[in-house]
Amino acid sequence: MPSPFIVRGLTALALAWAASGCQASPTAVESPAAAPDTTAAPSDATAAAPRLTSTELNLYAWSEYIPQDLLDAFAAEHGIRVNYDAFSSNEELLAKMQAGAAGYDVILPSDYMVTVMAKQGMLEPLDTSLLANFGNLDPQFVDRPYDPGNAYSVPYQWGTVGIAVDTAAVSTPVTAWADLWDPAFAQGLVMVDDEREVIGLTLMTLGHDRNSTDPAELEAAKARLAALKPNIRLFDSDSPKTALLAGEVKAGVVWNGEAALAHRENPAIAYVLPAEGCGIWFDNLAMPKDPPHKDAALAFIDFVLRPDMSMLITRDFPYSNPNAAGLAALAEAEPELYAAYMAYPATNPPAADLAKCQAIVDIGDALPLWDKLWTDVKSGE
Repeated sequence: MPSPFIVRGLTALALAWAASGCQASPTAVESPAAAPDTTAAPSDATAAAPRLTSTELNLYAWSEYIPQDLLDAFAAEHGIRVNYDAFSSNEELLAKMQAGAAGYDVILPSDYMVTVMAKQGMLEPLDTSLLANFGNLDPQFVDRPYDPGNAYSVPYQWGTVGIAVDTAAVSTPVTAWADLWDPAFAQGLVMVDDEREVIGLTLMTLGHDRNSTDPAELEAAKARLAALKPNIRLFDSDSPKTALLAGEVKAGVVWNGEAALAHRENPAIAYVLPAEGCGIWFDNLAMPKDPPHKDAALAFIDFVLRPDMSMLITRDFPYSNPNAAGLAALAEAEPELYAAYMAYPATNPPAADLAKCQAIVDIGDALPLWDKLWTDVKSGE
């Protein structure tokens, strides 16, 4: 059973919302250039919120990813206890579920992991007709190749993996993944602790597909990555921005939202979408097979899709938002925050850069090769 998430209390804004009931491969994702069209009223399922028989909801999600205000608002509206356990990678999520972890109601797998878990019968089928707020999503983010018809998942956030650079500490412009091998970055990099991202970017510097399953290409990537190891000060998927903001590193391979948060605190931190192309990802809300509190799980997924809750997500964790109604709400309620979201390439990447992005896909039987490569590199073998 997940341990209780520490409740820090509702803000006045979240209380008001809860009380009032307001409301890939190279990717085909388009980069919005203006505020979303708000002529069509967004869905608002608050008034018709179902009465739940469950008294708790158990989440297993990425750390620092769901606003506490959102969790508190859901708990207050439904009179339900919310428990939250965190993982740091999709592989950790998969391993725990394969080991027989039970009791979770909602999980947050990324795109390729939805495919993997669905193939293994680990996900509960999802009927999106039961989600009154499903229509709030931008159509380009539904029915993606990793989950046709949204049979098992709905999008939560999306984004890129690029290079965050402290421009006050780095004099030479950084434009490509290959620049990270510069000896000037000795012990000066933070990297997400994610084998698919780090091995993938290394493959891209060699001119290979980031999802390669070719043993020879992977062996070349191993040697290339070993040469980068002296420049890596630490691996951190939970909060890679921390080392940047503390001045412990000069640059890092980070999630786009981490770069955006770092930029809020230190405008000198720039975000680079590398010339070779970058990673693009889509995180999703899904239910593990036979969730013990399915009514609460469905209610939570629908709750997250509300415009007011989607706006909270972008406020606290500024990755890229697939919820068109949520972005419209943000543009109206927080115009300065929305303008910053649209202006920064970490949250609103240019179309030309998106066209070069590659999504992670299921690599099937080649996964053990990747696992061993990652273990060997990190252990120095």
